[in-house]
Amino acid sequence: MTKKILLLATGGTIASEKKPNSDRLESGVLTGEELLKQCDIPSGIEVEVHSIFQKASIHLTFQDLLVLKSKIDELLLNSSFDGIVITQGTDTLEESSYFMNLITDYHIPIVFTGSQRSPLEVGTDSFINIKNAVLTACSEELNEVGVTVVFNERIFHSRYVRKEHASNIQGFNAFGYGYLGIIDNNQVRVFQKPTYKDYYKLQKKLPEVDIIKVYMNTDGKYIKAARDNQVDGIVIEGVGRGQVSPTMMQEIKQCIEEGIAVVITTSAVEGEVYPTYDYQGSTYDLLQNGVILGKDYDSKKARIKLMVGLASEIPLQTLFHPF
Repeated sequence: MTKKILLLATGGTIASEKKPNSDRLESGVLTGEELLKQCDIPSGIEVEVHSIFQKASIHLTFQDLLVLKSKIDELLLNSSFDGIVITQGTDTLEESSYFMNLITDYHIPIVFTGSQRSPLEVGTDSFINIKNAVLTACSEELNEVGVTVVFNERIFHSRYVRKEHASNIQGFNAFGYGYLGIIDNNQVRVFQKPTYKDYYKLQKKLPEVDIIKVYMNTDGKYIKAARDNQVDGIVIEGVGRGQVSPTMMQEIKQCIEEGIAVVITTSAVEGEVYPTYDYQGSTYDLLQNGVILGKDYDSKKARIKLMVGLASEIPLQTLFHPF
């Protein structure tokens, strides 16, 4: 039985070429149609390609991702697909994939992929990653799982995936959680699946949410700057179990008083924030002053979830539970 896959291209290193008279790359030059010709897709798989953007991924915006979702909705109304592949640059891939995971509720797999090397480089991972993403999008075992990321023959869930290397082809990982499966000799093998799928229906415009990092002797000036710029929410990347410098607390309290949502996460790669200690700036102190505990979310994923939660108008105290 023939599988039909929708491939949406948005640019990135995976679509890059060298600039004329230069050794440097220009991102997003090649179209999805041009890339697919080199991917040796097995027989029995039909791929419909739409080149949506030709951008470096750091140039993508959440508005672009909403346009992308609208395009998917439009195409699914008129055609039936077994899965969806989205190609983009790796710099923001972990954010784009998770945002799409939260705002879509499709039965079929949605798979993001990219590459660390351009299509013209020796040892490029561009074509094999696209091929493996297409194979993964064909897997019925990944129906109802949500959005995944395929990279270097591994399948990660968008909730936990993080870019782990700036340039190596082993570019992504899911620390503490592992990958869902692998692609080996054109065979997709799924070892584990998440037990819960988040989905939120946006009710209003996405809010402005900033990330502020904690380090030794941090003060509240960046929190104040965010507050003065009238942000809707702030994610604080704390240390350890979710601690902040005591000199940050006054500005954090001011944010809460003014109705700005504040979430605390941890800079640790594994583990979650928890009110273990009781002192000024501790997670317990933050919780007592109305800060939302961001569980085991990294700051980028927490920011996206807070944005979606605010735009969905759900009770924020339930936002980071259970997944």
